[in-house]
Amino acid sequence: MKHQVLIAAPGRDVEAVLAAQALAKAAREAGLEIDVHLESAGDAPAAPALLVGAPDHPQAAQAAQVVALDAVLADPAAALALLSAQPNAAQQVRVVAITSCPTGIAHTFMAAEGLQQGAAELGHAIRVETQGSVGAGTPLTAQEIAEADVVIIAADREVDRARFAGKRVFASNTKPAITGGAALITRALAEASVQAGGETAGAAPAKAERTGPYKHLMTGVSFMLPFVVAGGLLIALAFALGGIHANDDAAAGTLAHTLFEIGAKGGFALIVPALAGYIAYSIADRPGIAPGMIGGMIAASQGAGFLGGIVAGFIAGYGVEALNRAIRLPRNLAGLKPMLILPLLGTLITGLLMVYAVGTPVAAVLSFLTEWLRGMQGSSAIALGLILGAMMAFDMGGPVNKASYAFSVGLIASQVYTPMAATMAAGMTPPLGIALATVLFRSRFSAEERDGAGATAVLGLAFITEGAIPFAARDPLRMIPAFVAGSALAGAISMAMGVELRVPHGGVFVLPIPGAVTHLGAYALAIAAGTLTTALLAGLLRRPLPTTA
Repeated sequence: MKHQVLIAAPGRDVEAVLAAQALAKAAREAGLEIDVHLESAGDAPAAPALLVGAPDHPQAAQAAQVVALDAVLADPAAALALLSAQPNAAQQVRVVAITSCPTGIAHTFMAAEGLQQGAAELGHAIRVETQGSVGAGTPLTAQEIAEADVVIIAADREVDRARFAGKRVFASNTKPAITGGAALITRALAEASVQAGGETAGAAPAKAERTGPYKHLMTGVSFMLPFVVAGGLLIALAFALGGIHANDDAAAGTLAHTLFEIGAKGGFALIVPALAGYIAYSIADRPGIAPGMIGGMIAASQGAGFLGGIVAGFIAGYGVEALNRAIRLPRNLAGLKPMLILPLLGTLITGLLMVYAVGTPVAAVLSFLTEWLRGMQGSSAIALGLILGAMMAFDMGGPVNKASYAFSVGLIASQVYTPMAATMAAGMTPPLGIALATVLFRSRFSAEERDGAGATAVLGLAFITEGAIPFAARDPLRMIPAFVAGSALAGAISMAMGVELRVPHGGVFVLPIPGAVTHLGAYALAIAAGTLTTALLAGLLRRPLPTTA
């Protein structure tokens, strides 16, 4: 069987000819039959088995495999190996994917939808597992994974890849899946690498690509959130049942006091260890969890709080990762490394550093930050609210938004609740404001946009800022400033009024719980003012729809 190869490299004609010669030589040595076509010569097959060029080339969607020109020049034999690995042309390419974001809500499902639409465009079969806020939705089966030609992980947090050992895996964040599912699938088929980990039972699987500190932090925050939510709501219920003195010794034995103990000494006590443990897990996989959590416990006992937990998580994660690379054992002893050696040495290193070097100075920094935030009055509180609010609306679920959210959630562990209130008010404002704008300025929005406004408003009420993304995507230069202005105002009013929020998610649906939020009237005012500001600015800045003749 002859494989059709197309080299498409505009402006690099000489290198294209060299690549054609290198492929022809490598094919003869490998016993493969290929026909090499140069696009520059006007010779292009309709559906090449291998496209040498950019993934966004017009014919990339029709090609079975895509590889870069530089990769062919560097190793033509490896490029030809893709021809042997590709599925039979008569069969459908099978893709399995996992999508996940730190909070497991909007971006998780938007990425899944983008991949499903992209697969449909390319004619590929796909199964997507969404790792949302309540766990894995429609989890992939072992048979589906075994039959897949490629595994795509589109996630803004680290996911466990142990089950994909030996499969071709491609990792990305959620944004490419949302904005161009077809392009991401095409790129994955061309660039996926084999996931290690199948050789040694129990060993920590190697990662297909190194991920940055921000992604590790977001993984820690995502696993920490359930502890914050559970603990905060139980404390709120305790105050609702027993009043402000529910945690006093005089109330011991009452249901309210018991609920407070569970929330404060159970849920909240695990916030920092969970944050540190899962930052380390994101970096070093399962061997990093124990050193990270123990480091987080030490940080909490030293008063270093969430800042100490972050530091402990990174020390444990990168420490265990370095040990994993440095320690080499005989094959029959390799199973001891992830279960015994790495957790033991990682905990030893992390613990000693936290006790003797890191914990005390970080505790001092957190103490200063806590007292400064608690003492905020007037213009300083307003300034912080403006900054946090603007960050929430700037990219609506992107890195800037998540940085504001992670900062506010972390402070809950230090009993500082005002930034969380400002952050949630600001996050609700963009979808609520744009939904209101479609009512106040009907003529400036299409019928499709007006029909979708109801769902956008519900997302806003639930504190899902991403509900406003479709409106921002259509007109970012006008809509994003309107969103930022309204969110900044909501955050500033909330901070100025000293509103405190003990629960990091839920929107208006957690506000009726007694004790969950203070100064409820002022908080409602902040959300309403931000919503109205966004609606008015969005309506005034929005270009009128073209009139039909």
